[in-house]
Amino acid sequence: MSQNNFLPFALPEIGEEEIAEVVDTLRSGWVTTGPKARRFEQEFVSFLGDDSLQAIAVNSATAGLHLALEALGIGPGDEVITTTHTFTATAEVVRYLGADVKLVDIDPATLNIDPAAIEAAITPRTKAIMPVHYAGLSVDMDAIAAIAAKHGLKVVEDAAHALPTTWKGQTIGTLRSDAVVFSFYANKTMTTGEGGMLVTRDADLAARAKVMRLHGINRDAFDRFTAKVPSWYYEIVAPGFKYNLTDIAAALGLHQLKRLQGFQVRREQIAARYDEALADLPLILPPRPQHAGDLHSWHLYVVRLKDEAQINRDQLIDSLFADGIGVSVHYIPLHLHPYWKDRYDLKPEQFPHSQKAYERMVTLPLYTRMTDADVERVIASVRKALA
Repeated sequence: MSQNNFLPFALPEIGEEEIAEVVDTLRSGWVTTGPKARRFEQEFVSFLGDDSLQAIAVNSATAGLHLALEALGIGPGDEVITTTHTFTATAEVVRYLGADVKLVDIDPATLNIDPAAIEAAITPRTKAIMPVHYAGLSVDMDAIAAIAAKHGLKVVEDAAHALPTTWKGQTIGTLRSDAVVFSFYANKTMTTGEGGMLVTRDADLAARAKVMRLHGINRDAFDRFTAKVPSWYYEIVAPGFKYNLTDIAAALGLHQLKRLQGFQVRREQIAARYDEALADLPLILPPRPQHAGDLHSWHLYVVRLKDEAQINRDQLIDSLFADGIGVSVHYIPLHLHPYWKDRYDLKPEQFPHSQKAYERMVTLPLYTRMTDADVERVIASVRKALA
């Protein structure tokens, strides 16, 4: 198999409009945070369709999660509950603030955080819940909201996978949570290369996040540099961070956002074809939304080997790679990583559902630049491996 024939696991779809917008940005002389970042924020709110929201563009979803928790006052002595079945960014931001992470198991049917496990993990130190919409399937947000209301907890949704996902017809980002954070990393459902968006209805949270996004400065840099009168004076009101999104990145986002619904339709088509073609194999296929008409973003298409499968997960991966198919595993759960395991003395048996899923899961390629022939090639390779 030549490398020329290798089908990568993920590729962004960047069109001529994005390229032209980036070139326009470079020619404008305004390459850092400026008018396009602001426009991207406004258009993101328009996309979500709720003018009561504020959107704050940041250089990664990790930055957005950190800003949200910081603005909510999470700090030493506090605990934040999240899923073990996520990328480390979800949990590491809690540690940035000196607070502790309580990892809980997933619901094996959905691979999302288990609301019953959240309830069981709450202590007097618990201050917030961070649900992750795994692979682009919405968490049961009614259950999360009910637990948060009952115990007086904040909710920050890690929606890195969940654009444009819906829960009971409402777009993720517009529910009752304190903050929602999206990712525009290169392999996400839309991309700015690196980037993210923090969305909230809480005016105080938004104001704090805007100050902390750029060094704790009490005036927006954009305002200072576009003012027609001397505006050199500013005050540092907090030890902030360097989390701003550049206009170069926002230029990509402006056009990716316009194409997002079309991207979702194509991802849905590929997922449906996989479902149809792999249904008779010894695989657990990805769960579908629990409410009719809800959108799954299909950021990831994750299959799990059934107990009766004749090969194991690593053999399946090896077989696919031998055929030139790039695949991945989402995720090596946090309880298996040395830092989290050692800090909290975690053992696999505390997370039986995540552990079992991890041992049997493979993420197949699913992205808009895949041709129908690419999709069929993946299907043929999976069928051959499991024959």
